[in-house]
Amino acid sequence: MEHHQKVSVFAAAPGRSTARRARRLFSGDCRFLLSAPTVDCLPPADRPEVCFTGRSNVGKSSIINALTNQRRLARISNTPGRTREINLFAVGNAHHLADLPGYGFARMSKSVAARSARSINDYIMQRASLRRVFLLIDARRGPMDIDDSFMHFLDEAGVNFQIVVTKLDKLRAPQQRQLEDTIRTSLATHPASFPQAIGTSAVTKRGIDTLRCQIAAIR
Repeated sequence: MEHHQKVSVFAAAPGRSTARRARRLFSGDCRFLLSAPTVDCLPPADRPEVCFTGRSNVGKSSIINALTNQRRLARISNTPGRTREINLFAVGNAHHLADLPGYGFARMSKSVAARSARSINDYIMQRASLRRVFLLIDARRGPMDIDDSFMHFLDEAGVNFQIVVTKLDKLRAPQQRQLEDTIRTSLATHPASFPQAIGTSAVTKRGIDTLRCQIAAIR
């Protein structure tokens, strides 16, 4: 009986020339702009924008630092729930990156959690320049119920999103294959999702070029 190997759910690495162009973009003037408590406090939506969201402590700041090859551009904390505003970054004059508050931190007060949820909802529904939501998933936990609920929200809103798996260096090969199967099943149920995820590690830099290229291609 012939056996067919499954195609990876993770997007393939880009070619060298494509990766070099994307690296040049992110090695330029990448800077923090501001922290905005509400979407109304953001600067004009005058360029393509992508946002990073996910459960608290999933690694959003680490991914932004890896993308820009800067250690402290985005503030990293070991305490979940520290990002409570919309942190906006500029990639030259080409793109904006938005780091949204994390969701799902049980120790956050109800009022703070409600304010963060409202900030995320308003940003996604109102920000005219938003081109893609990168939904970060911790490799060690995989998609959780709260992630699935958020994906359903994006489906209903008609907002394109792409899963970015973080901390892949924490898994061995058999665990990674099991995670891929889980993500493949999840993506099949969400019409607003991109068909392939991006597997990353801020430590080993796996998938960072792929993510750079995805952002650089957005217009």
